[in-house]
Amino acid sequence: MSENKSIKFEIVTPERVLLKEQILSVSVPTTSGEVTILPDHIPLISILKPGVLEIHLVNGEISLMSVSGGFLEVLKNKIVILADTAEKAEELDEERIKNARLKAEEMRTSEKFKDDVEFADLAVRLEKELAREHTLNKWRKLKGFKKE
Repeated sequence: MSENKSIKFEIVTPERVLLKEQILSVSVPTTSGEVTILPDHIPLISILKPGVLEIHLVNGEISLMSVSGGFLEVLKNKIVILADTAEKAEELDEERIKNARLKAEEMRTSEKFKDDVEFADLAVRLEKELAREHTLNKWRKLKGFKKE
């Protein structure tokens, strides 16, 4: 059996440390597109956009998280994500996501915006809810594969 290389990984929000362990790889949504980081990756700093983090753990499992934005820093032996918000897929509440998305879409179509800043804020909230929904759907599909 070949030995897989791993890299230290840490994801932190203002509220808590979500994950801190050795991983095989992580795919992250950046403003430049999705990036997959493996051990021995070149140093990198990037801005995150709302989306799904796919983390391949050393034990062979895949962990999914929803992020709303933040920063990614890749160092020689470590990956650090400073996320505005992040949630593990298994912690997401489908009903809450659906209600928040519907409310954001309703506000968007009601044209009650006072200025461009308010519209941009709503667009970000809607993008965050869509990322959460996508994470939950992807996690359910992945979980379904493991049960078969």
